Amino acid sequence: MAAHFGRRLRKGAATTAVAAAAVAALSASQAPGVNDHGRQTAADAIPSPEATASDDSATGNSPYYTDLPPLKSPNPSPTTGTGPIAQGGTESGIPATVLDAYKKAEAALREKKPGCNLPWQLLAAIGRVESGQARGGRVDAEGTTLGRILGPQLDGNGFALIKDTDNGAYDGNSSYDQAVGPMQFIPSTWAWAGRDGNGDGKKDPNNVYDAALAAGHYLCRNDWDLSDQGDLDRAILSYNNSREYLNLVMRWLDYYRKGAHEVPDGTGTLPGNRSDGGAGAGTGRTSPSTPTVPSAPGTPGATKPPATSKPDPGPGPSKPGKPGGGTTTPKPPTTPPGTGDPSTPPTTPPTPTDTVHHLENAGTAKLTAMAGDAFAQRISTRAETEAGKAVGKVRVRFTILGDTDTTFTGGESVATVSTNSSGVAVAPVLKAGEKTGTVTVRATVVGRTVAGLDYKATVTERAADKLTRTGDAALTCAPGGEFANPVQVKATYGGAVADGVAATATLVKSAQDAAANDKGPYFKGADGKPVRTLAGLKTDAKGLLTLPKLYADDTSGTFLLRVTTAGGATLTVELTVAAAGTSAPSPSAEPAA
Repeated sequence: MAAHFGRRLRKGAATTAVAAAAVAALSASQAPGVNDHGRQTAADAIPSPEATASDDSATGNSPYYTDLPPLKSPNPSPTTGTGPIAQGGTESGIPATVLDAYKKAEAALREKKPGCNLPWQLLAAIGRVESGQARGGRVDAEGTTLGRILGPQLDGNGFALIKDTDNGAYDGNSSYDQAVGPMQFIPSTWAWAGRDGNGDGKKDPNNVYDAALAAGHYLCRNDWDLSDQGDLDRAILSYNNSREYLNLVMRWLDYYRKGAHEVPDGTGTLPGNRSDGGAGAGTGRTSPSTPTVPSAPGTPGATKPPATSKPDPGPGPSKPGKPGGGTTTPKPPTTPPGTGDPSTPPTTPPTPTDTVHHLENAGTAKLTAMAGDAFAQRISTRAETEAGKAVGKVRVRFTILGDTDTTFTGGESVATVSTNSSGVAVAPVLKAGEKTGTVTVRATVVGRTVAGLDYKATVTERAADKLTRTGDAALTCAPGGEFANPVQVKATYGGAVADGVAATATLVKSAQDAAANDKGPYFKGADGKPVRTLAGLKTDAKGLLTLPKLYADDTSGTFLLRVTTAGGATLTVELTVAAAGTSAPSPSAEPAA
């Protein structure tokens, strides 16, 4: 699970700060080359804007396990089976099903987003820090965890405030969101990042195959190349916006890159130290409505960690009040919620999200792009109060609706962006797909029921504004013969290569009559018969179009071949059919356009 040390301002946070300092110091002592990767130092540990562009983090910055890798490199040889495991094997080994999920996710991303260069070891590092490899591999044969792995309810008490976005569908909590599953996604992020990794037709954050594939896609968005240290840092920070978290994940990544071995499912060891000071908390199985990690010590309704923690005893249910069970039964408040003096002001001030009344267009004009191109303008939305005052620090979700292949940069159809101090959220760049027509992008406020704001974007077909021949050889042949040189043209648009542009080639009657000729040169159809109009042609990746071989009937003369494209580009080429030693009459030609 994940959290940002610097964001937890609460009573009892001193122990957390001490723990964080200890982790940092021990990290430095274990790996002297920590800054070899080009990461920033703690003094300038401010993530880039890209790192906080989507939902602030995949996990809502929930707590995570701070255990460091063993000093000794792992044994790279497999140690599968049911026999005894060597000392230290469970600490460094990865449960078989969990490891398989990571490697399958890497293979899928290699095919879908090869430029991302996602290593499975990164997923393993995050999985280790978030959930101790699904609680030591406690999963069934399909990869689904034996009981839900839940983070604390994100109610603002020591953690981020994220009100319920899934009606409790994933976390069983209809009041606040909680991080869910082995990769600890919050429901609002899973809603757009979720994937089906095991092919069962469902997107389940509690399934390690689904969660690993979703994490891979999440880390590969924004066209990040994870072989570049800068992009790798941004991706990890976007998963959890904490410099300590970044350093810890990098240590496990380096450790697994040196070699990793496999252990049987359920035999891994759950880490014992947590970034919120709740050692061992959050690992037991709970009822759907009970948070498993303390929201804040001493907070009414919050669970408390036991005084001495033990590893998760196994797939059996937690027992309130018992060490190692993960939860205790909280004392009910003396006054039931909602029954106090109505004149008493609320103890919790409204959040920025609570004050949003509506969304306004923040200057987005007409959106038009050619298929395959990026839209020049980005969608901008402003969150406002009822009085029209801008509201900052509000998460706005942009969703591309309908059956379209238009996406945001990185191939995603949903993106969540926080409003700035002017109340404006700017969506990522839209990239037009191949399907032409109108695309709708809807902006909504995360965690607040207000009317969505729709933007219309138009995708036009690929076009060319100029055609030129690639060669200047004369196109001639004798009656009844075939032309020796093929006709090849190049299409451009605004001086740039125009690829994938639809084109038509017609042997026209004259410069003034664009109807297909009934005599003279021709192409051959599949049945070998003359064809004088070819439709459905397309330029290649270099903007080139090479026409099929041309033939001539017994009619002598000069004829015209006209090539036209979407966008209005036209080129007319002369073809001469004459016996050797004779000249053909001039046609009613027009200059090539």
